[in-house]
Amino acid sequence: MDLSRRDFIRISAGTGGAALGGLAGLGADLAPTLAAAAELRIKDAKTYPSICPYCSVGCATLVHTVGGKIANIEGDARSPHNEGTLCPKGAAIYQLHVNPNRPTKVLHRAPGAAQWEVWDLERAMARVAELVKKSRDETFIEQLESGARVNMTPAIFSLGGATLDNEWNHIQQKLMRGLGIVAIENQARI
Repeated sequence: MDLSRRDFIRISAGTGGAALGGLAGLGADLAPTLAAAAELRIKDAKTYPSICPYCSVGCATLVHTVGGKIANIEGDARSPHNEGTLCPKGAAIYQLHVNPNRPTKVLHRAPGAAQWEVWDLERAMARVAELVKKSRDETFIEQLESGARVNMTPAIFSLGGATLDNEWNHIQQKLMRGLGIVAIENQARI
């Protein structure tokens, strides 16, 4: 028998749906079973209300922890913003915290080098500050030829990320404006 993947999925869904429909048709109440299955996921977990960090909507989440480690993150049905639902980015919050592929060290590759070098955080931050100051000093425009005061630098661009919370974005905005940076964008708007 030649069975395509699509046919297999169609038959599987039809068979599963028929089985559930048959149980419901016989008067079986599946609600307790579904509730018990959902309960197993977060059994013995402490629940903390939180906010999704991705955009400014402020969708409410529930963070479930077991033994001090995050076990599950889901939307909070009590929220008037999201009523328990989360967008695809919000649904992936769990991976933001527990992803084993998340970088945890500063890697630097010198110009022309073929290999990455591990730097300690202090060295990396000092280098970033040094380069920002150098670029700003070399390109700072205090006033235009017309005499209008602008106090800006066109040589530096700031791109915020969607995983940054509102508090960080506020501080970053103040810092960038204080440095005279005009080109400021945030990936959360995209």
